[in-house]
Amino acid sequence: MDKSKSASPDFSVREFFKRFPDDEACLEHIFNVRFGERHVCDACGVESTFHRMSNRRAWACAACGDHLYPTAGTIFQDTRTPLQVWFYAIYLFVTTRHGVSGKELQRQLGVTYKTAWRIGNKIREQMSKHDAQAILSGHVEIDEAYVGGKRPGKRGRGAAGKTIVMGFKERGGRLVTEIIPDVKMKTLREKTLANVAPGATVSTDELYSYGLMSGAGYTHVAVKHGKKQWAIYDYETQQLHHTNHVESFWRHFKHSVRGTHVSISQKWMKRYLDEFTFRANHRDEVNLMFDRLIAAF
Repeated sequence: MDKSKSASPDFSVREFFKRFPDDEACLEHIFNVRFGERHVCDACGVESTFHRMSNRRAWACAACGDHLYPTAGTIFQDTRTPLQVWFYAIYLFVTTRHGVSGKELQRQLGVTYKTAWRIGNKIREQMSKHDAQAILSGHVEIDEAYVGGKRPGKRGRGAAGKTIVMGFKERGGRLVTEIIPDVKMKTLREKTLANVAPGATVSTDELYSYGLMSGAGYTHVAVKHGKKQWAIYDYETQQLHHTNHVESFWRHFKHSVRGTHVSISQKWMKRYLDEFTFRANHRDEVNLMFDRLIAAF
């Protein structure tokens, strides 16, 4: 049975503090996510259990007694910020739809703005690194957009000062986004060949540069937005062509930037874009998203 809109979320703030009441609970969770209750000991080569040591932040192998430090080699190793603060920051990032500003992190975590900015930047960095770039196939929507700057975005001269972004959405699958230098045919062809498998069905708008698709082994249908055409139904293949999913992501991203961050410089645009793409690809698995980020650190 589907949950009603008023039902409690799967990972509420109350649930967060119940699961992670202190740094000790956070440390144990890092150990379980990274290593699990049983694994092969690097020192003795035996698949063994590990028990918590009382005098240090470490676990000991039941077979040989070798010490394992779950935070070693991670961002948590030498941090002076409590683990619970890190965990709550990650929680905010995976449960929000519109992102978290540095000022909001500062207020929520009770830390300095410098610390809040660093924590947020590190979380976005892991979101950028996390998703493997798998080739998309089947039916793929492709669209580009202009983000940032002071003027309304449109192709050509109206895009001055803006960052050009390109999105690929596999129907029923993943979203891939990239920053591109221009919308020339050479650029779009290079990015499409890198992200979409040959033989895929591709839906785009009528931008002239997308004319490359059919010649590159794709079945290509262009929806002519300039003529108020928003979708085309192909009765022969029984496929509906539009770019609604990618355009919806661009709308959400732009509104979130304006509402949460006000503006994003070109220097940091990729990191914020990757953050929103990461959430879009995992929005139905908040707990798993949280654990993936903990493991990534």
